[in-house]
Amino acid sequence: MTRCLNCGAERLSDTCDACGLSSSAAEFSLRRSLLNRTALFLVGAIAFIVASGRYPALELDGIVIFIGVVFFLTLGLAMIVERRALRHQEVESLKRVYYGLLPLPWLLALLLYGNGALDHSPAHIEKARVISRFSMSGPVPSRRLIVTSWRAGHRFERIPVDRSDFDRFTTGDVVDVQVKDGLVSIAWVAGVMKLYPDRRSVGEISVASNGTAMQRRPSSSSSSSTA
Repeated sequence: MTRCLNCGAERLSDTCDACGLSSSAAEFSLRRSLLNRTALFLVGAIAFIVASGRYPALELDGIVIFIGVVFFLTLGLAMIVERRALRHQEVESLKRVYYGLLPLPWLLALLLYGNGALDHSPAHIEKARVISRFSMSGPVPSRRLIVTSWRAGHRFERIPVDRSDFDRFTTGDVVDVQVKDGLVSIAWVAGVMKLYPDRRSVGEISVASNGTAMQRRPSSSSSSSTA
């Protein structure tokens, strides 16, 4: 006994008693549904990229690896389901797994965006030294500052930055990393500022990842000594 490719009901003949579609019509309906749902899944992946760039999580690399595995697993399942549907084989269990994976990019995108956009906690500044830099070109460029970690059990941190910050910082620079706790306790990077050896000079303006301009001001002692 097989199931209808369209509705999943048990089918005793060529025509499904539940939805009234023949085997060929059910196959066409399933393939059209796969196409539409896969397109929605791809839009969700783009939304995740936008949200992760707007409010980059401190553990962004791990999240990106996870969503990458989900991305290719989902597309692979879609191709397997389509191939089995063309041969009129059982696809109901695989189809349910595929449908269950589809909302994940949207959920992660909403989670990261809400975690940063609705976070009103004060930022805390962590001092770190730039160890190296990493840049990967492509349709979705990735730029990271590899800095010494301030967290116990971590040797270094990968700080997402934009192109201007990436070009401005060099290996050996001491930086202030502004970190916020996040609405759902996912720490994210609000900005990076460069520390100068000469404390009398005004710090360089750094545009945070959420678009807010920040400036490091000279200390009061430095101002009085200058005067």
